[in-house]
Amino acid sequence: MMESGVPICNTCGEQVGLDKNGEFFVACRDCNFPICMACVEFELKEGRKVCLRCGSPYDENSLVNAHAKASEARSTMASHLEAPQQDVGIHARQISSASTVDSEYKDEHGNPIWRNRVESWKNKKSKKNKAPAKAKLETEILPEQLMEEKQTAEAAADTFSTAIPISKYKLRPYRIVIIMRLIILALFFHYRVTNPVDSAYGLWLTSIICEVWFAFSWVLDQFPKWSPINRTTYIDRLTARYEREGEPSELAAVDFFVSTVDPLKEPPLITANTVLSILAVDYPVDKVSCYVSDDGAAMLTFESLVETADFARKWVPFCKNFSIEPRAPEFYFSQKIDYLKDKIQPSFVKERRAMKRDYEEFKVRVNALVAKAQKTPEDGWTMQDGTPWPGNNPRDHPGMIQVFLGNTGAQDIEGNELPRLVYVSREKRPGYQHHKKAGAENALVRVSAVLTNAPYILNLDCDHYVNNSNAVREAMCFLMDPVVGRDVCYVQFPQRFDGIDRSDRYANRNTVFFDVNMKGLDGIQGPVYVGTGCVFYRQALYGYGPPSMPSIQKNSSSDCSCCCLTKKKPAKDLSEVYRDAKREDLNSAIFNLHEIDNYDDYERSMLISRMSFEKTFGLSSVFIESTLMENGGVPDSANPSMLIKEAIHVISCGYEEKTEWGKEIGWIYGSVTEDILTGFKMHCRGWRSIYCMPIRPAFKGSAPINLSDRLHQVLRWALGSVEIFLSRHCPLWYGFGGGRLKWLQRLAYINTIVYPFTSLPLVAYCTIPAICLLTGKFIIPTLSNLASMLFLGLFLSIIVTSVLELRWSGVSIEEWWRNEQFWVIGGVSAHLFAVFQGFLKMLAGVDTNFTVTAKAADDAEFGELYMFKWTTVLIPPTTLLVVNLVGVVAGFSDALNKGYDAWGPLFGKVFFAFWVILHLYPFLKGLMGRQNRTPTIVVLWSVLLASVFSLVWVKIDPFVSDADSGAAAQVCISIDC
Repeated sequence: MMESGVPICNTCGEQVGLDKNGEFFVACRDCNFPICMACVEFELKEGRKVCLRCGSPYDENSLVNAHAKASEARSTMASHLEAPQQDVGIHARQISSASTVDSEYKDEHGNPIWRNRVESWKNKKSKKNKAPAKAKLETEILPEQLMEEKQTAEAAADTFSTAIPISKYKLRPYRIVIIMRLIILALFFHYRVTNPVDSAYGLWLTSIICEVWFAFSWVLDQFPKWSPINRTTYIDRLTARYEREGEPSELAAVDFFVSTVDPLKEPPLITANTVLSILAVDYPVDKVSCYVSDDGAAMLTFESLVETADFARKWVPFCKNFSIEPRAPEFYFSQKIDYLKDKIQPSFVKERRAMKRDYEEFKVRVNALVAKAQKTPEDGWTMQDGTPWPGNNPRDHPGMIQVFLGNTGAQDIEGNELPRLVYVSREKRPGYQHHKKAGAENALVRVSAVLTNAPYILNLDCDHYVNNSNAVREAMCFLMDPVVGRDVCYVQFPQRFDGIDRSDRYANRNTVFFDVNMKGLDGIQGPVYVGTGCVFYRQALYGYGPPSMPSIQKNSSSDCSCCCLTKKKPAKDLSEVYRDAKREDLNSAIFNLHEIDNYDDYERSMLISRMSFEKTFGLSSVFIESTLMENGGVPDSANPSMLIKEAIHVISCGYEEKTEWGKEIGWIYGSVTEDILTGFKMHCRGWRSIYCMPIRPAFKGSAPINLSDRLHQVLRWALGSVEIFLSRHCPLWYGFGGGRLKWLQRLAYINTIVYPFTSLPLVAYCTIPAICLLTGKFIIPTLSNLASMLFLGLFLSIIVTSVLELRWSGVSIEEWWRNEQFWVIGGVSAHLFAVFQGFLKMLAGVDTNFTVTAKAADDAEFGELYMFKWTTVLIPPTTLLVVNLVGVVAGFSDALNKGYDAWGPLFGKVFFAFWVILHLYPFLKGLMGRQNRTPTIVVLWSVLLASVFSLVWVKIDPFVSDADSGAAAQVCISIDC
């Protein structure tokens, strides 16, 4: 374990000290295990003369010599720590000779320096024949001694986080009810299958198929929530360990990614607030860099970022001086709270008024830029120096990078350094596939690796601002935790939103998913990646596996374990064997160049050639070397101008050709929901993720609150799931090699890609009540007492499961009900269209888009909630509503005509129909708009559908039998006579 370049003893937690040569004390030269002199002496006295990690015997002669010079080493170490110029920071694992200048990468013979290092490392492989002896010695260590040493090391390590399982008094009844519900479901299906309805066989069979699918979907959704957990962090411990008073901060650096495309759809003021909240985050300024990706190459975005950088010089010191929350000015000044609470500085009121005035002026300047951008000049945009804007053609322009803050010398009004702010617009040319957001994120990964190379990456959508200034520290409590941090690929925060109506009519908050499902996944292998508010470990994005995971065996396909429930282990195909081989090669490439120079044996046993690196990462020596530095950082000798030139190179549109970008490394291509794919690939490699839910939400964003926009958002998510289902990355068959994905985690991923297909049985099931009411038939025969008890038990188990779930999760019953309602609304509309659109796109190559047309608007509070935009996605739920309403009316009419005996069978049918209507009620309110202002298009549709079903009803004529109709005809004839 390294701390500020000084190894920390894994047993006592103290610094290991220096040996007689003034170098860090190393007891074991085979694995470089960090342990201090005092602990080694204690081990020798106890008779344990082998390394705790690898089992190699200690060199007692060197230990004695080192002990003789202990006092001299201590004094040398003290002077070493006092020298700020020495390279002992957290980024000590750097390539000292790395630079963008080609000559700096060559030796006197013209060969690349890093290749010579690699070749010298390869020559040492013949010396690594000690593994059998090490294994033999390791088996001789007593298990009791190993356990005692492990417990001592763990007790000494101060963890920064704790996993808190749900109380057994809440979780045990929950699990018992789930098992009981499974048993009742089995009995229910036995009854349903063995008691067919001959008079309505088609309806009965359809209902059976639908119910089986619903049960399958419930299993996929329920069992990943088997072991939910909560987590708590200890920021004070993190600060005490990595931010000692009087010493430079040793916290890891973080690169922030903010992505935007069209500033006319994503207002620059919102993006500016996101950037300002990042620049003002409570974290060392030299550890923060913000990269803004402008994928539309809009001059409006560039100019608004110039204004943002200028305003940040005032905003950042104001936030830090007065501990402002949140640190996005638009949302800070608009919150309706007592802003004087907990403020004790007399100057705060004056400073706040001045800052609010400055922000209003900043808004005016940005709004003026937006107004100017509404009409594009015929000759295109020109910059202030008179040169044409390079991005006048957003589909054909060069790559652009501009560094606004950071090392450029810009300081705040108090003379303090500001975090780095970088504008990035990747190159785009016709004929190249750019892969939308995933491609933009991968471009940012490469640019940031060249310019700053922070070991961690935090990505945010342009409308998600930092709501908790300690959010990064919360994530570091997991990523830098000595116990769990090594195997964590990312820390995911829940999404929280502003501007949603109090009743959350369309379940925009998605509370059930973020507060129930994600907690359940955190107890398995970690939450899924949801596209924003996530802190990544950079090495995990490069396709490497976790350090603690053993290598995948390539020799025999039968060695790979399977995550499924069957005992037979399926053999891998050749393509998966090749992928495993590539993954092992990538894992072997994680090494420390500093240690290679010193000929330590800590490095891996295998290294791929430079050509393999270039096939994987692309033709950039600077970027390739950055991928080999686990702790990140760039060399001090690097030329900034040449780094910018190299950064322009790595965002060229042809850089990713014939590489593994988007296939095995970075954000994965192949779906509009690239977030699911990216997280899935990491979990398949054996990484785990962490779900962090601080009391104050880490990030907040905006969500579409009107019906049409919400459905189109859900449509895009569902379409991405269908694309994954039809791709090679489908969890049903991908990632079985190595057994690194836990089977409950696989169930969760299967659920994320099959849920759109639930729309097909759901539409059929919601239509059945209307058909039953119109035809007088039903899908269930007359119930016996036993069958009635079975149905009652099923309903009670569903209710009790939900109640117990709400109990341990803390979700309110209103939020749960909104989620249930929108599950039906989205299922019969957006999910249905996503299935057909996905099959057309993936199988036939037809890309179908559904237009959205605004019909009404309102300027009042939550006026957007009542905005109605007609789209074809609204047709299926509208039809289901009308059909079921007509069916209810027809059913009551039929019961009135038939008399008392007809009311009993009517109850089940009407209850079924009302179940559909209640779930679609928010949709009906969305169609109606505010109060009674119903759009004309809805009236026309309702009249049309009602007329059609009325004609069908007259044709069926179920009220009068043939005999009765003949009698009625005779009466009419006699009356006419």
